[in-house]
Formats: sequence, C-alpha cells, structure tokens
Amino acid sequence: MYDVLALGELLIDFAAVSTDGEGYPTMAAHPGGAPANYLAAVNKFGGKTALIGKVGNDTFGHLLLNTLKDSGIDTAGMKQTDEFFTTLAFVSFDEHGDRSFAFSRKPGADTQLRFEEIELKMIDDARVFHFGTLSLTHEPAKTATIKAVEYAKSGGKLISFDPNLRPPLWASLDEAKAQMEWGLKQADVVKISDEEVEFLWQLSPAEGAEKLIKDYGVKLAFVTCGADGCVYKNALCSGSVPGMKGLKVIDTCGAGDIFGGSAMWKVLQSGKAPEALNSAELEEIVRFACTAAGLSTERSGGISSIPSLEEVLSAIP
Repeated sequence: MYDVLALGELLIDFAAVSTDGEGYPTMAAHPGGAPANYLAAVNKFGGKTALIGKVGNDTFGHLLLNTLKDSGIDTAGMKQTDEFFTTLAFVSFDEHGDRSFAFSRKPGADTQLRFEEIELKMIDDARVFHFGTLSLTHEPAKTATIKAVEYAKSGGKLISFDPNLRPPLWASLDEAKAQMEWGLKQADVVKISDEEVEFLWQLSPAEGAEKLIKDYGVKLAFVTCGADGCVYKNALCSGSVPGMKGLKVIDTCGAGDIFGGSAMWKVLQSGKAPEALNSAELEEIVRFACTAAGLSTERSGGISSIPSLEEVLSAIP
C-alpha cells in the first residue's frame, strides 16, 4: 500500500549558479519535477510513495530513476522511451532567490505517457493520488492524466492537486486557466500559491481559500504565500502561519512542492479526514510544512534540499 501515488513530470532542473561577463549562466543540474519533489518530501518523513511517468532512455533519464530509487520512491510506474528526450528545465534566480523558467520540452518524454501504460493496480494500492497541471499541457499525457484521475476518484482515493502554473508550457493562458479549473474541481486537497490565486480569480489568499471550499468542493485548501507563509482552510476552520524568519535563501526551487508533500504527510499522520481537522491540528500541519519548505530554500535543488524530520522538528518555531 502506498501512502501517496503521484502522476506527472520527472525532469532535470538546470539552476544558474553564476553568470559570466557576457551574461551567460553556469548551471548546475538537479533532479526535479513537482510531483517528484512532493513525493520525496513524503518519503523523507517516513511515508511510502510511487511515481507514474515517463523519461527518456538517456543519461538524464537513468540518473533521475536512480535518484528516485535512492530516495525510496517506487519506480514501478515509470516508463522510458527511445523516441523522446528527458525534459529539461532551466531555472534562473533574481536577487531574492525567486525563479524564472525556460523549458526544453518540444515534446519532452514526460508528455508522452499513455493511459495504456499506467498500471492501474498502483492506483488501487494508494491512499492518495496526487497530480499537477504540467501533465495536462500536451497529449497523450493529458488524456492519460484525466483518465487516471477519474479512475482514482471512482476508487474512493483522496485526490491531491497542485496547479503549479508554468506559463511558458501552455499554448495560451486561457487554456492554462481551464485546465487548472478542471483540476481544482477534482481535488479533495489543494496546494496553490498566492500568485496562482491571483491569476485565476484576482483574489487575496484568504478569499481564494474560501472560494476553493465553497465553490469547488475542496475539503482542505493550502494557499502558500512564499516568505509570508501559508493561509489554510477547511469546512471547520481557517487561519494562517507565517513563514520562517532569518533564512539565508539561495534557491526556492521545489519549496512549494516540499510544503505540499510535508503537509500531506502530516495529514495522513493525523488519521483524520482533511475536512475533519480542527484548528489546532491544521496549525500544527501548516507550521511543520512551512518549516520544511523554509529550510529547503537554504539549499540548492528540489529533492536534494529536503531537510530531515529531526531538522524540521528542531526548527519549528
């Protein structure tokens, strides 16, 4: 039995570490992909996870699969292809450590996953099914994702969703909005950023959390606000937790995914349905996740930046 099964992209993040006199960056390669980062956080704290997706039968694809295995993430649902290269993301940072993205994905291997390649028994054996929007940008992965979500819902699985907006990957922002809206309507638990709430509805984080519960049927909403922490809400209560102070931020890549995986691990540890969590329980969950995500920004990469359980517990304010 898996605590969390995710479907989606596994890719290489090339992160800028310096720039020469002509403005060309020197980049370091890190394993990435939002669902993989999310699962790695769950796994780091003791959960059992697996990823469904596709990489190229190339150097980076092999490296990524080895990284998943080293992280304890089951790779039985991962496929490799000789036809397409593993997707590459190029990440640059401003003076605050905030990111901008460019992608080598025309198409990337992750977009080529077909529904027929998904081992449905893996979904049967999972407590939570997690997905994001990057697998909804292109066919055949879009149809594979939609059918997998439908299958998971029909089996009574808890559905987790992260909109994870990356504008360069969409044919249009209208299409991005439509697919984000579709995903939100499927989900029980949502981790969404304040920027994504602004993009979708031009609302504040608190208003966005309220809308997710009232209008979309979401059972538990987390609206992350970067360095300002997180706003949370379910049917019983709402609140916010501030971000960590005094951090020496060098790389925010993966921090939102690490928040999401950390929060989901704590939700599962509670043994309660997301909609039944009370104020004290939700505050504890969000404080833990904010601390894990905050500590990760002091290190490079996504999967490689996740702190240990002991580090998080000792750093919680």
